[in-house]
Amino acid sequence: MPDTLNTEVLIAGAGPVGLTAAIELTRRGVDCFVVDPLPDPPQYAKAVGVQPRTLEVFENMGVLRAVLDAGIEMNGQCVYVNGEPVTRLDLSLPANVPFRFLCIPQYETERILREEFAARGGSIQRGWGLTGFAQDDDGVTATVSTDSEDRTVRARYLVGADGAHSVVRKSLGLTFDGAAFEEQYMLGDVEVDWTQPRGYAIRSMHQTDGVTDDLLVCIPLPGRNRYRMSMLVPDDLSTRSHGEVEHGFEAGRAPELHHIQAVLDRLSPQPTTARNLRWSSVFRISHRIVDSYGSGRVFVAGDAAHIHPPTGAQGMNTGIQDAHNLAWKLALAVSGNAAPTLLDTYDIERRPVGEEVVGRTVRSARQGIGADSDDLDHVMLREAQLLIDYADSPIVASAGPVSEPLPGGRAPDATGLSRAAVSGPLRLYSLLGRNHTALFYADGDATVTDVARFEAAAEAAATAARGALDVYLVAAPTAEVDSTVLPLLRDNDGDFARSYSTAGTSVFVIRPDGYLGFAAHRLDTEVFEGFLHNTFG
Repeated sequence: MPDTLNTEVLIAGAGPVGLTAAIELTRRGVDCFVVDPLPDPPQYAKAVGVQPRTLEVFENMGVLRAVLDAGIEMNGQCVYVNGEPVTRLDLSLPANVPFRFLCIPQYETERILREEFAARGGSIQRGWGLTGFAQDDDGVTATVSTDSEDRTVRARYLVGADGAHSVVRKSLGLTFDGAAFEEQYMLGDVEVDWTQPRGYAIRSMHQTDGVTDDLLVCIPLPGRNRYRMSMLVPDDLSTRSHGEVEHGFEAGRAPELHHIQAVLDRLSPQPTTARNLRWSSVFRISHRIVDSYGSGRVFVAGDAAHIHPPTGAQGMNTGIQDAHNLAWKLALAVSGNAAPTLLDTYDIERRPVGEEVVGRTVRSARQGIGADSDDLDHVMLREAQLLIDYADSPIVASAGPVSEPLPGGRAPDATGLSRAAVSGPLRLYSLLGRNHTALFYADGDATVTDVARFEAAAEAAATAARGALDVYLVAAPTAEVDSTVLPLLRDNDGDFARSYSTAGTSVFVIRPDGYLGFAAHRLDTEVFEGFLHNTFG
């Protein structure tokens, strides 16, 4: 092997975040080198909740079927206080959201992503730990340590998805401000013999004068009455804080079945016996966030950038979406097709999301999910990560007044579309791929002149986007546009028109990460091309 290994993007960390970045880069033709210091993939059910927005990401990545096959739907939560049922929350979302909430062990999520990465020709260098790096105007020179030697890797960019104790973050000198929770918890992956409703989380608390002093949280996993249970640590497993970044599992201390059974004996909503302990650990929780998501050619994502309580299953999902946001921008930069400031928008867009998630999960851990709002529908959409908004980003734009959805928000799905040679109805999301997607809309009054303007704008846009743009003409059922040379979709049910609040002839651009980048209810070619140049240069 050569003394220096060369790649386009070096990724430190082969967890869900690093693998998402690797898949998204590889599917765009970018060479990746993934290193991870662990000799084998971890087999624990750490992060288990997958949000509807992440399922949309997984659909776009091509791994949705495998994820759904390996998961169980999360239907809601039953809450008990001092042995009495106090509430049952059913998780619900609007009908136009294509997916609901899912539970799947993290090791299964990682397996599926590893297999997808391997199917695309990627491999992971296990037992290779990043120890340091230096960057210059042209790239990054990193040192990785193996069992037998140190190796040098030269990359154009480096992504740190290496967790709460990130070497990348520390080497960049980023601050990681926050604090630790005093409480310590233990986790156990077990089965129980009770009759609680399938797919519902169980939250059981003992309270004295309204203050919770004992806690049991059970998250459903695939299998028969299988749960990942979390609870406060008993005295014999407790340790003192050392004042450093303490987040995650505590080495060398694992609860045994009798520790979990003791909590069940106190707090289970019905008598039950725990069995088949697959995995357990003690863990601590901190809440911290970096002052920047990157510097120069080096970026951090996931736990390397933000850590917080697991309340609401926000952590892994936020990290996956960090990687999804960063990867398409990195791919354009590697290909030479990115605007000079495109990579700056990763921090601009994602750090406010991280700050909001950290603050919200800390409040939720203390007060309960949704304690800050009386609007349950809003809370559900927020926890599902469907309200993330990049409205202030420099790479989203509109021409003239537009109605919701506004640029920067999640692009809605739309159903009931049809196209030639396809028998059944189509969803809009099924047409989205690795590129930006431009959608020109023609209402029933569209003219031949309108179609000609769309076609000319589509040709100019494809040139401006260096070919990284897919274009469709979406037409009302009565629009006389069959002569167009653009791929044509018919909005048979009018769902697209309703979802996108179309007015006459409209233009929309959906980014590769599923957010609406541009919207206009009339075609202003100058503004449209200006939007594209802000992204593609």
